[in-house]
Amino acid sequence: MARYVRGGDGGTGHVPWGDAVLTAIASVGWAMVAMAGTAALGLHLLGADSAGSLGPMTAAVVVLGAGGSVSPSGDVSAFGLDGAEAHAALSVTPLGVGLAGALFLSFFFLRSLRGAGAVLPGAELAVRAGAVVVLFVAVLGGLAWAGHDVVTIDGASLGLDGVPGADGDAPGGAGGIGDLLPGGLGDLGDLGGLLPDRLADLARARAHVGFTVDTAKSLAGGACWVLGVLVIAVLASRRTPLPSGLVWLHRTVRPAASALVSVLLVAVVAGCAAAAYAAAGDDHPKRIAGAALLGAPNGTWLGVPLGLFVPWDGQATGELARLLPDPLDELLRMSADAPVTVGRLAELDHRVWLLAVAAVVMMLYAGVLAATRTDRGEATAVRFAGWCALRLAGVTAATLPLLVWLTQVSADGSLSVLGFDAFGAGIELHGHPGTAAVLGAVWGAGAGGVGALVACAAGAVPAGSSGRGGDEAGGGGGPVPGPYTPSRPSRPSHEETNPYLRPHPADAIHGAPTVVGPIVPPTAPKVPPPGPGPAPRGEAPPPDRPPARG
Repeated sequence: MARYVRGGDGGTGHVPWGDAVLTAIASVGWAMVAMAGTAALGLHLLGADSAGSLGPMTAAVVVLGAGGSVSPSGDVSAFGLDGAEAHAALSVTPLGVGLAGALFLSFFFLRSLRGAGAVLPGAELAVRAGAVVVLFVAVLGGLAWAGHDVVTIDGASLGLDGVPGADGDAPGGAGGIGDLLPGGLGDLGDLGGLLPDRLADLARARAHVGFTVDTAKSLAGGACWVLGVLVIAVLASRRTPLPSGLVWLHRTVRPAASALVSVLLVAVVAGCAAAAYAAAGDDHPKRIAGAALLGAPNGTWLGVPLGLFVPWDGQATGELARLLPDPLDELLRMSADAPVTVGRLAELDHRVWLLAVAAVVMMLYAGVLAATRTDRGEATAVRFAGWCALRLAGVTAATLPLLVWLTQVSADGSLSVLGFDAFGAGIELHGHPGTAAVLGAVWGAGAGGVGALVACAAGAVPAGSSGRGGDEAGGGGGPVPGPYTPSRPSRPSHEETNPYLRPHPADAIHGAPTVVGPIVPPTAPKVPPPGPGPAPRGEAPPPDRPPARG
């Protein structure tokens, strides 16, 4: 089924509605499968399914990965917490789940756009993107309905049943808890009998803790998440056509955006490799593997702005502080007043400086990659480096604050949720988006300029080249190469090896050595005049002269 609608550029665009719906189903379906599989496997490896049902937990983590919100709450009055103390707030995005869904969503969505031709009508792009957004939000609403459960906390799991005297048999005698206190219980009176009784009650307690997905916030966050994924995918793709009014993005934004996305994905792969190395020598390799599945992008993308000297503010208390990598957890426990910087972390572990080196090398690699994908034309190396520096500066200035916002963590609670016991625990870790934007522009300009000069010096971007992906078929809405519009060569021609580019001699038409000589038109063969002899049968002899007029 197809209809003709008015395109954004004033022309008439052919919008295949049926194909748009099928594309949305395939994109959203595969994205949800990837997100649910990653979340379920990660939670299982972490052992979270031992505290509750894996299905609702998976639904809640998928909603979190798509920009949603989860509110844990429950009745933990047996542990001395009631009212407002029994509620918690959780604001963290498991980027491993979100990245898995984003990759599948982008792949199928961009694949459907490449068959639209050299120029993509704006109406068709809007219809296809709108179908994906509507279907994704609808599926997310179903997950929000399923993402709630009740987790039972066993008091014995807190280790209270192992405290001497907690069984109430020896309130103050030998081997009881009174012997563990300096000077015994002394003159505390009835407290000596109440304390072990209270511990025994805690050991037998069964607290019911639940978590619920905030539907309204999750749907709004999911819509923003899927729109952001589609925008980044279109900007970072070098072979996807664009509407005629946005062709300039292919020459200015796409080379830098695709380069920066590539290096960020490589950073995630490096983070997963580091997690695999750590799991090989750890006593609990499953926990490290599960944490890497859910949060490898969180750690690597937190290290990128931190390695580029973006300051962070944070504090960590209780059990949740163990989730942070060393020495970040130690620094937040020691002092929460001063900002978290690479210098302060290096005071605790000098190896942290390697993080800054890796971030700088990553930016330089992005600069070289962006230069090889940029159309140089006939510009000089210095002018070309200025263009690359300006474009990468703009893209990095927008990307670095986005990474700061995605990797921020806020968890404050007095209960257990999703398998983590967090009584009286909390984590706050927030970056400075304004400083990140400024530093992003500075680092992007430097990496773009230096990377372009390195690429030119290495011969990767010679003068007159269009860059890799600069004029590919369907890449930016330009004419498709063909017999009458040939594509530009990927490398400059050499006159000494191309006979057709050599200087022409005086005879310009036949100067090429492959031509033997001048081409002359063929002449008609001469027919001899008829000689004497009998004429063929059936034909009268030709007259000697024409008949005379009377």
